[in-house]
Amino acid sequence: MSRRAPEDVIAAVAARRLSLDLGPLDVCFLVALYVRGEGAQLASFTEVQLEDVFAQAAAAIEPGAEIKRRAAPAIQRLRDQRLLARVDGQGVVKAGEFALSRLATGIVEFFLEEDILTRESLSVLTASLTVAITSVLAAARIASDEGAWRDGVLGPLRITIGELVAGIERRQRGLDLQQEDFQAEIRRLLEADWFGAIERCQGLLESTSATLRELNDMLLRDASSLLSLLHDVEELALGAGADEAAGAAHRLMDQVDRIAAWGTARQRAWSEYFQYVHRYLRDVVRLDPTRALTQRLRDQLAGAGQRFALTHAAAAPIRILRTVAPVRTKPPVVRPRAAREREPVAESTEDPQAALDAKVQASIDGGAAALSTVTHDVTAELPGPERFIEAGRVAGTVARLARARSAIERPWVAVGEDLVIEDWAVTRDARGGSR
Repeated sequence: MSRRAPEDVIAAVAARRLSLDLGPLDVCFLVALYVRGEGAQLASFTEVQLEDVFAQAAAAIEPGAEIKRRAAPAIQRLRDQRLLARVDGQGVVKAGEFALSRLATGIVEFFLEEDILTRESLSVLTASLTVAITSVLAAARIASDEGAWRDGVLGPLRITIGELVAGIERRQRGLDLQQEDFQAEIRRLLEADWFGAIERCQGLLESTSATLRELNDMLLRDASSLLSLLHDVEELALGAGADEAAGAAHRLMDQVDRIAAWGTARQRAWSEYFQYVHRYLRDVVRLDPTRALTQRLRDQLAGAGQRFALTHAAAAPIRILRTVAPVRTKPPVVRPRAAREREPVAESTEDPQAALDAKVQASIDGGAAALSTVTHDVTAELPGPERFIEAGRVAGTVARLARARSAIERPWVAVGEDLVIEDWAVTRDARGGSR
């Protein structure tokens, strides 16, 4: 699978006008559905069950409010944002059945997720990764045909090993949130108990520093062995012409590199925070255990209490005898003179839109049945940047000269090597010309 350029991805997302608008009641409704489905082993929910779960969520947030009339708009709002999907035949059956979409499940799991990267979980995951990659490497050494590469190498790389690596990254994000909570807790401790919170703050700092140091050491040690195994798989795949397996191994190598870089970056960042807090505890808290000096300074700065003034004793500068380099005179900045009058140049009088209409009509008359085919015929000889601009004009011209039909989910089709567009089905106008 080729990587798409960031600007193409952003343009595609912007064209779809994607947005999310969730309030506290909507989030609680999704969480309640997720928990209800797991507890009762439900693969989908009927409309009655949705209304029942919504009533529970609404009663917890807004007790005493009118609930029945708000259930239907809330369900429709979640469906419009693709958080609920209808799974009963899209209206063929009278009573609808609905299921949480992948997007809704991801949102709920983020709020309920408690997976944090620890020494034990990292040890289990890296050991499982080593075993899985070793098995894939053994399969790659004996693979002799395309089916063996697909079943024994490509599938495990994408699914089994990919899920294990994703599990490490997910727990890393959980540890990032935990570190942020630790920093907030240290701030609350210092605000609540100025001098008595020193030991508690030092304990949090030292425990987190030890955890990050252990994780970083394990990541650096295990990442090298994992990268070596994946590199061997990639070389075997390239030698056998299995490009998809080689690409999957290379992407996993990038992920492992990113995981190892995370450990180094987090240890460095926490070390800086560790030093900052210790310096604050030493220079501020221990020198003013009762906050007397701090409070007097705040009162003085606020204008209350006795006024004071600060006096600066200027010290004589140290004389340093050094050789003074002469200042070089820089030549004045001038601009080369150019001719004010330019020779007239003959320009073509051909109408660009008329020429584009002719090319598009010729492609449609030649049997083109999709927007991607017309775009390829018209822009094949243009350079990359001009093809991107011309593709939009071709789409507008096709919509004007022919009948365009589009499904709800339009496929993305590559046009050449550097252009991907959303495809339409194109049929020739019944009148044979412009509409």
